[in-house]
Amino acid sequence: MPSSKAPTPPPRLFSGMQPTADSLHLGNYLGALAQWVILQDSHQAIYCVVDQHAITVEQDPDVLRRRVRVTAAQFLAAGVDPARSILFVQSHAPEHAQAAWVLQCLTGFGEASRMTQFKDKSQREGAERASVGLFTYPILQAADILLYDAAVVPVGEDQRQHLELTRDLAQRFNARYGQTFVVPEPHIVKATAKILDLQRPDKQMSKSLGGSGCLFLLDDVKASAKKIKSAVTDLGREVVFDPDGKPGVSNLLTILSALSGTSIETLEKRFEGAGYGDLKKEVAAAYTEFAGGFAERTHQWLSDGSTLDDVLADGAVRARAISGERLADVYRKVGFA
Repeated sequence: MPSSKAPTPPPRLFSGMQPTADSLHLGNYLGALAQWVILQDSHQAIYCVVDQHAITVEQDPDVLRRRVRVTAAQFLAAGVDPARSILFVQSHAPEHAQAAWVLQCLTGFGEASRMTQFKDKSQREGAERASVGLFTYPILQAADILLYDAAVVPVGEDQRQHLELTRDLAQRFNARYGQTFVVPEPHIVKATAKILDLQRPDKQMSKSLGGSGCLFLLDDVKASAKKIKSAVTDLGREVVFDPDGKPGVSNLLTILSALSGTSIETLEKRFEGAGYGDLKKEVAAAYTEFAGGFAERTHQWLSDGSTLDDVLADGAVRARAISGERLADVYRKVGFA
């Protein structure tokens, strides 16, 4: 006799990106977005443009508004499917800020002070210039995650400490007020997806290092191909994957492998007897094909503004149906009338 038991729903997942640039870069795509797309097949995925996190540093309002839309369009161009996932803008769900206040009241000052990203940024820019928002944004990040009962959070190593804080706050609230929050587990991105700067292959690709080593997905593809052909390489001519001895060449092989779906071992055999110029030429061709299509899809979403607005509005409604219920439970348990 067949079982009448309902199938177990897939685990819920939450992740987001800040809209702090006019274009995402290749590291954002391969390190996060490409995985987001895959994870839609096995999870209830919730993806967010975290614009409230962006204002921890000064922003031009018009630029921020534009970047929110451009970032969302790039999520969609990458393959985030609003029919299978929830895609919304953080500020469209006020429950995030409301839950963050409750969690701030459970967070020790010393605990928040130990967050390495705050320490690094405040030391680099000066403590007097660091906002209270920059200090408390890991707690807002915890609220982002906990409001949706996310069992899994895709994170890079730089965000592992913040997820540990999220787990601690969930457990602390549950211990004090009764079972409320799911304690999330990290989904660490694969090391093979770590893309390094083309000019400084000892550093992860980032817009903060300057444009010459960073491949922005919406830039002119000819300019990006020129960056690839000017990438720093290493001593010798042999094209082999050796992250310690040949970081520049290894980074180019990683990019080509990720874009072509070809294993690095196969690429090493293909380039036996070839030089760095041959490798750069093939990387540039693969990137041009990928980025050209990506940019075209992004601009299609941006040109059809009403459809993009509809996707984000629908995503906010669906997100708030979840976050509103969880926030109401939190408010009741802490004693708000």
